[in-house]
This record gives sequence, C-alpha cells and structure tokens, in this order.
Amino acid sequence: MTATTAAKGLPGELMMWVLIFSELAVFGAGLVIFLALRIFDPDGFAHAQTALLPALAGVNTIVLITSGYMAALAVKFPNRARRLLIGAALLGVMFLILKGMEFQHKADLNITFETHDFFMFYYLLTGFHAAHVLAGVGILLLVAKTRVPAHIQTGAAFWHMVDLVWILLFPVIYLL
Repeated sequence: MTATTAAKGLPGELMMWVLIFSELAVFGAGLVIFLALRIFDPDGFAHAQTALLPALAGVNTIVLITSGYMAALAVKFPNRARRLLIGAALLGVMFLILKGMEFQHKADLNITFETHDFFMFYYLLTGFHAAHVLAGVGILLLVAKTRVPAHIQTGAAFWHMVDLVWILLFPVIYLL
C-alpha cells in the first residue's frame, strides 16, 4: 500500500495531514513537559494558575468549538461553504481578541515568561496555539474563496486540529 493509497480515505490533501500530525506531536510534547514540571512543583503551579481567567478561556472554548462546527458544516454543505467558512474565520478572530485580552491581563499583573515555569509554558503553548489560530483564519478565508470540495476539506481539517489542540490545552492549563 502506497502513501497515496493509504491517504485516499483521508479528507483533504496528504501534506496537510503530515503537517497536522507533526503539529500535534509538537503540542503533545509541550503538554507532556508541562505536566512533568507540574509533578515536581504542584504548589507553585497551583498558585500560578490562580492568575488565569478560566471563565474567559471557557468562553474561548465555546467560540472555537462553534467555529469548528461551522467548518464541518462547510464540508457537508459546499453550496453554503463560503458563508460558513467566513463565519468560522470570524469566530477565530474573536478567539484571538479574547486571547489578547487574557495576555493583556497577565501583562497588567507583570507576569512574564520568567515569572514561573507555569507561565513559560502557558505563554509558549497558548501563544503557539494562537499563531495556529491566526494561520487557520487565513486558511479558512483563502479556502472560502474557492468552492473546491478538496480545498474545503483540507482547510477544515487544519481548523479541526486547531480545535483539538485547544480542547487539550484548556483543561490541562486552566482546570487541572
């Protein structure tokens, strides 16, 4: 079985799936390191976590999941894909605005990378995720210009990876 044959069951383009799996590996490694550090400093991590805004992050979770649903609908209903993908991208922008507000809150508290290991990984993981949201917004808007089902599937696949990463980051960083 060749890579092309194996990929025929995947929606979208094979190279996007290579990117998605490599990105998931990077985020997974970051989360494993974060959790390992937490084991060695549970009190420090618990104290640092009190500076977070879990309600705002919860709203952001709803925003991102809703945008993912819109991207999934775009795949299912290609005749409505343009509006659905633009809507998903706008919700991605809303996510970034709320994340910016959260980062500003940390800046107002003089919390930096150097404050504690918790915040170093908080900024690295959520900042890297925000960069992927920004890239995803661009992909969704680019794909919205086309009506090619394979392009819509590829863009939606990337966006679902962004959703999945946030669904992993949210409970590990904000709730545990």
